[in-house]
Amino acid sequence: MNQVTSRRAVVRVPSGPGSIETVDAPVAEPGPAEIRVKIAAAAVNPVDLAVTAGVFHRLGMVHQPHWTGLGWDFAGTVEAAGPGVELPVGSRVAGFLDGFDRDHGSHAEHLLVPAAYVAVVQDAVDLVAAATVPLNATTAAQAVDLLGEAPTRSRRLLVTGAAGALGAYVAVLAQDRGWQVTGLARAADEPFVRGLGVDFATGLGQGWDAVADAAALQEPALRAVRDGGRFVGVQPAARLPEERGITGEVIIAHPDGPLLAGLLARVAAGELPARIHAVVPLDEAADAYRAMAQGGVRGRIVLVP
Repeated sequence: MNQVTSRRAVVRVPSGPGSIETVDAPVAEPGPAEIRVKIAAAAVNPVDLAVTAGVFHRLGMVHQPHWTGLGWDFAGTVEAAGPGVELPVGSRVAGFLDGFDRDHGSHAEHLLVPAAYVAVVQDAVDLVAAATVPLNATTAAQAVDLLGEAPTRSRRLLVTGAAGALGAYVAVLAQDRGWQVTGLARAADEPFVRGLGVDFATGLGQGWDAVADAAALQEPALRAVRDGGRFVGVQPAARLPEERGITGEVIIAHPDGPLLAGLLARVAAGELPARIHAVVPLDEAADAYRAMAQGGVRGRIVLVP
């Protein structure tokens, strides 16, 4: 009997989008507390570009003997469930994988994943749109948790990259915690950013009570925080030194199915955006990565098997 196989996008020797290839791997059965998802769509994120460029290999964070799997976000249908899983086969779900040292990712036809990583996608949300949500919305929610509730008086928060996938979610969710949010973006993005219910700026300025650095500007963004303020960054491998009494945190996103369920419900209600830049076949993953690397993408490029 022939082994059933599934396509996945990988890199063997990472050197940018040109090093991406599609390979066939056996379709495995889910173990305890696992599900196998038939992927309908999977978004391309900046972290994927970093993997293909070998950033995490050079940091000693990847040790795969054959290839490294690509992709974090996904949406699809539960095809099989392991022991202890209550999620019915056929359920529409979305989620993301974390970590870098793995031979599989979401840029594939099938994916084995812990059931706790996923959330059910409401019927009102298309699976292609749902694939753009998990990593960035979860990261944003966990970043806002690090910011915490806004103080009574010092509550001016600047969100860099507010027109991007991560920054837009931070800008919306931080308002729930009482922050008076200003979004930093290019002038052309002003209508979208203001549509999130926040103020708008094209320059960093100074004296902010807090900065959520979704654009990973790093030192310039830190300098924009007032003495004793708060800073949340998004680059764990490049944590900034503490200075001027600023409370600094770096978000390291981790999958959280229940948290994601609430975020997807807000997408379904129109309270959070789910933006698609383009839909590209899985076999053209290298082209999708090149387009992402060129910058200026609003929303996510989504791969479909």
